Amino acid sequence: MEHITTPKVENVKLLDRYTDRKAANGTLYLTATHLIYVDASADVRKETWILHHHIVSVEKLPLTTAGYPLLIHCKNFRVAHFVIGQERDCHEVYTSLLKLSQPAKPEELYAFSYNPKVSKESREIGWKLIDLKVDYQRMGIPNDYWELTDVNKDYEVCNTYPPEIVVPRAASKAVVIGSSRFRSRGRIPVLSYLYKENNAAICRCSQPLSGFSARCLEDEQMLQAIREANPGSPFMYVVDTRPKLNAMANRAAGKGYENEDNYDNIRFKFIGIENIHVMRSSLQKLLEVCEMKSPSMSDFLTGLENSGWLRHIKAVMDAGVFLAKAVKDEKASVLVHCSDGWDRTAQVCSLASLLLDPFYRTFEGFMVLIEKEWIAMGHKFSHRCGHLDGDPKEVSPVFTQFIECVWQLMQQFPCCFEFSERLLLEIHDHVYSCQFGNFLGNCHKEREDLKIFEKTHSLWPFLLEKKQELRNPLYKGFTAYKELQPNTLPFSFQFWCGMYNRFDKGMHPKQCVLDYLLKCMSQKMNLEDNASELENKLPFLDGPLPSEGSSLSKVGHTTLKTPMLNTPQGYEGEPPPVLSNGALMGDVDVPSGVDQKHKENLPHHRDLQDLSDAPHMLDSEVKGGKPQHH
Repeated sequence: MEHITTPKVENVKLLDRYTDRKAANGTLYLTATHLIYVDASADVRKETWILHHHIVSVEKLPLTTAGYPLLIHCKNFRVAHFVIGQERDCHEVYTSLLKLSQPAKPEELYAFSYNPKVSKESREIGWKLIDLKVDYQRMGIPNDYWELTDVNKDYEVCNTYPPEIVVPRAASKAVVIGSSRFRSRGRIPVLSYLYKENNAAICRCSQPLSGFSARCLEDEQMLQAIREANPGSPFMYVVDTRPKLNAMANRAAGKGYENEDNYDNIRFKFIGIENIHVMRSSLQKLLEVCEMKSPSMSDFLTGLENSGWLRHIKAVMDAGVFLAKAVKDEKASVLVHCSDGWDRTAQVCSLASLLLDPFYRTFEGFMVLIEKEWIAMGHKFSHRCGHLDGDPKEVSPVFTQFIECVWQLMQQFPCCFEFSERLLLEIHDHVYSCQFGNFLGNCHKEREDLKIFEKTHSLWPFLLEKKQELRNPLYKGFTAYKELQPNTLPFSFQFWCGMYNRFDKGMHPKQCVLDYLLKCMSQKMNLEDNASELENKLPFLDGPLPSEGSSLSKVGHTTLKTPMLNTPQGYEGEPPPVLSNGALMGDVDVPSGVDQKHKENLPHHRDLQDLSDAPHMLDSEVKGGKPQHH
């Protein structure tokens, strides 16, 4: 709180750049963790909460007739434009937010003060919810070719890898240690995913320290062990995800890429995903397009093209598709690296796993995938997300690109994912919020040093509690779709308005069909529960029985009360908060007429049924006099 000199400022205006209605007028509060704006001009109390850690920039704009403007950009792509009456108040809020949004020490991050009032035992159980050993066992590891080893228990092999890693059983400790000395930052080849159908493996590492001519016998033996762990293929791929020019430039610094002459039976391939600096610049250009006040169609499409953002998303997707096809169709193992093996490598390996394995398209599986490929394997969340005051050149939207690639897959395969885009947005928000400990630090060792597991809470139990509102009503089940083969032609990629314009209410006039369907299905389950409860009471009633029609019609009248699904741009009341492209928070809330205990039991009631019932539900809604929305 020492950074807050003015905790409360009255008569602050909040502008809405997409609607012409009068600016909101209210009070701005600064707390230890949030900026809170309370709209006094609204008919009902309306609050806007902005987490300090979400703020990426605070800018004082030139004086206007209305007052002193303060423009706030957030990492989750919210833009808040305040106008403060007094210059002194504006400057003090500006100064406070600069310090609060960029803490200097990890201990100042929100996760270390966040207290959801759960027991110590519950917190510990939460951290044990995702067990990577179970996922490796699911793949059939250990087996004759692969083993889970604690060779890195003291971080002597690699200080950015977890203590336990999966390596070929044929690779001795001497081979592992020798290979680590020939790989950038000691990041040796380790298993990412084993495709049990044919023993083909996806492995990951960093670039070799090969320079122009150096070689390492142990590293060559390590790659040979990986290839021989897949007896069904005479060769393996080595994929460098960088553009060839970048990789060649690294040779001058004593690094580079594998020489096919030195490694037996490998096929080397460049993919061509750009580096973190190009991606950071691309996102900035995309956001400039999103923030244009009234762009013409030509301006928007030209700006979108010039940003290169969807071109980069396509490059990442192409790489994941190549890996999946190599493993499934060619039955070949693949070794993937970029420079240090924690950015592009994480994107590509996790996407390929998602394409190959339907488990990773479930709630728990997706959490396992992020834990395994991103958190445990040392993606530098602290640096890439700018959690602390540091080098801005280290910040890059690497994880954001992965989340978007998953969303692009969901557009092509809407029935293949157990979760909806809301889960993606929740995870993306919390990667930057620092409310939970999962994404703090840059690697497992740093999290141990920070005592993350003793002092903070895990995100995964929090998300699983919200499972009902985050699920996809079109999901066909675990066995309906096995491998996915997405189309990666340019027309297959869409602009994700639900991510980059999520908080712009004027951008979302339409109703989200999936959210409406999910609400209908929840209402149907609650009606069934209410009907069952009433039927159970019938034998115990004395006197004449109430008519079945009147009882059920009364239940139907309360439960089918529809929250406002559309929010027209001229609407003056408080709209439900927008979560996604056309998705309003109110759309999936359990109606107020439903007993609270049924609401609490919803996630555990039963799995949502196949959507064969959906048309009948919608028909009954219309026949029951419910207004139709277009």
